[in-house]
Amino acid sequence: MEDTICAISTPVGVGGISIIRVSGDKSIEIVNSIFKGKNLEEVSSHTINYGHIFYDDENIDEVLVSVMKKPKTFTAEDVVEINLHGGIATTNKVLEILLNNGCRQAMPGEFTKRAFLNGRIDLVEAEAVGDVIAAENENARKLSMNQLTGKLSSLIRKIKKELLELESKIEVNIDYPEYEDLEDMTQSRVGKSLNEIKDVLEKMIEESKIGKIISSGINIAIIGRPNVGKSSLLNAFLGEEKAIVTDIEGTTRDIVEGKLNLNGMTLNFIDTAGIRETEDIVEKIGVDKSLKSIESADLVILVLDGASAISEEERNLMDRLAGKRHIIFINKSDLESSIDIKEARNAVRGNTVFPEGLDELKKKIKELFEIGEMEKKDFTYISNARQLSLIEQVKNNIESAITGIENTVPVDIVVIDIREARRNIDLLLGEVFDEELIDELFDKFCLGK
Repeated sequence: MEDTICAISTPVGVGGISIIRVSGDKSIEIVNSIFKGKNLEEVSSHTINYGHIFYDDENIDEVLVSVMKKPKTFTAEDVVEINLHGGIATTNKVLEILLNNGCRQAMPGEFTKRAFLNGRIDLVEAEAVGDVIAAENENARKLSMNQLTGKLSSLIRKIKKELLELESKIEVNIDYPEYEDLEDMTQSRVGKSLNEIKDVLEKMIEESKIGKIISSGINIAIIGRPNVGKSSLLNAFLGEEKAIVTDIEGTTRDIVEGKLNLNGMTLNFIDTAGIRETEDIVEKIGVDKSLKSIESADLVILVLDGASAISEEERNLMDRLAGKRHIIFINKSDLESSIDIKEARNAVRGNTVFPEGLDELKKKIKELFEIGEMEKKDFTYISNARQLSLIEQVKNNIESAITGIENTVPVDIVVIDIREARRNIDLLLGEVFDEELIDELFDKFCLGK
């Protein structure tokens, strides 16, 4: 990390301003060499300085240059940000000049990677930077900000501290058994502490389901027989003609997707092919995909044609949804109904014709996922697979230690599992890490971040 890096930090295109970020030991020196205004090497840290970028005696652009000196910067290195007029040609020209004057083009996520490697943030906070950028709704933003500001890390560090204290007490008892004033770490006392830690971990794992939904949205599969209004339901939700709607059965043969923001929560809709027995090979592939989508979805909406009686095929689908979070939407409430709502569990009536036709369905979705209660939550959740996998490993280590205690295994053996649990927390926070994994994580970031 001895070289100085630079990258465009704003989307390339026409806009009010563009920002080029520079980080490294020579960042101030390099920018100062092409800047006409105050001497940037003499200005105070965290100041904005007016001037022009000059190169080969040509005035390239009028700019504002922010100078931030280490260590109180994002990367913990000297950082300079050049604010110039938005536009592809000017932005690329200034970037080219920086590269010609000693900077290297930053790799994706390299600024955040440097912040992590320089101890400015831990790995949970670093991942949250990408999540803040990718947040598609208000709740996802709050979740990622809680991680970025260290709230989740603090909770994890508290568990690590408790494990470290427990490990230390056990090892002191083993090494110095002759000291009578030491706290005697009996199997029952160790077991009690481990069970308390296990309870916290189980709560974190359970709440990670909320974190996943907040971060990625609710995946909703719309299923049903052909021509019951599945595609019309998707279009009505999205307010656009996303799916083709005709009176011909089997029009939808593949999955059609769309997104909607409902009270700060992203709904990811999947309109599936109509489920029926068919000899058409292409349609049959679509039907198979529809059935598979039931298993992977967070919520399944089974659409019934309210003007027709429930078929045996639909009753089989209803049975298949038992134990799965689902809503049965009885469509065509604007027509005379042939379905008694009591025939279907967890059912609502509605239609895709009138604006208020989906009100009851939206209300039901909010109730099932407590969307209206999200404002009251603290958003301190694990929200990605890497973090969840390691927390589950920590829990497995603790459970193994508890099993050892229950089987009267000596505490000097049980401490091995406790030590492994602490190591997995270190991996979670990035206090120990595999370089290939770190490279892979930051490669997913955008340039300039």
